[in-house]
Amino acid sequence: MGETPPAPAALAAKVRTLAPSMTRSMQRVAEAVAGDPAGCAALTVTGLAELTGTSEATVVRTARLLGYPGYRDLRLALAGLAAQQQSGRAPAVTADIAVDDPIADVVAKLAYDEQQTLADTAAALDTVQLGAAVNALAVARRIDIYGHAASSLVGQDLAQKLLRIGLIAHAHGDPHLAITNAVQLRAKDVAIAITHSGSTGDVIEPLRVAFEHGATTIAITGRPDGPVSQYADHVLTTSTARESELRPAAMSSRTSQLLVVDCLFVGVAQRTYETAAPALAASYEALAHRHTPRAGTAR
Repeated sequence: MGETPPAPAALAAKVRTLAPSMTRSMQRVAEAVAGDPAGCAALTVTGLAELTGTSEATVVRTARLLGYPGYRDLRLALAGLAAQQQSGRAPAVTADIAVDDPIADVVAKLAYDEQQTLADTAAALDTVQLGAAVNALAVARRIDIYGHAASSLVGQDLAQKLLRIGLIAHAHGDPHLAITNAVQLRAKDVAIAITHSGSTGDVIEPLRVAFEHGATTIAITGRPDGPVSQYADHVLTTSTARESELRPAAMSSRTSQLLVVDCLFVGVAQRTYETAAPALAASYEALAHRHTPRAGTAR
């Protein structure tokens, strides 16, 4: 395939990310290997096909979709993941939050899920794509960011971070305004779409317009095979914790999106340090003065 197979720690994240786009038979294989890596690592391709009620071809296709050249490579990753779990470095998945859970259990479960989401996202994030996105942002004339609902809040977070290091960045939650601005973008500009589902029309449409006008386009999405990717020069994949009735996608996806946003920001700040550092210092100083009471004024 030419790409490095995912590390064992990234396997569960890949399953969570790609399972919704798999066929039902491939999902059974993916769920089996993620649920019992030690047991599946001991099986031949025929044995895993029998266990999941699928075919050998389905097992091989699933392995390749997860990023492994073949089933042998997947078995090696499963063995590695099993070893990590046994050593305590890859803890077992906790139960979903229940309506009658004590608040202490809610805190513990949410903390675990947040930590796992961040670890999964970091393990699966393509650093080559991330580096290319950072390079584009560092020299951009203008940066437009599109998001809807919770993803819009993440876009605002990225925009204000970039503004504080001297870049021209705008976050657009209004789809009509987003398209109006996207029309103005050109080759030296960057457009970023943030959509967990990868299929949010109000986010895809302005990215499409920006793409067709020559801007460099970036998609931050939990579904790298979704429609948004066809208009993205660079795709940054996020992971999500398991969803439940009391923990919807908007909560779990936000955690991984914010990690990617922070990676982009720090990468750009590194690339533009000579200008970013003074700009960041100036913004800190301006805010400090704003919050310091003037002499003679009431508190």
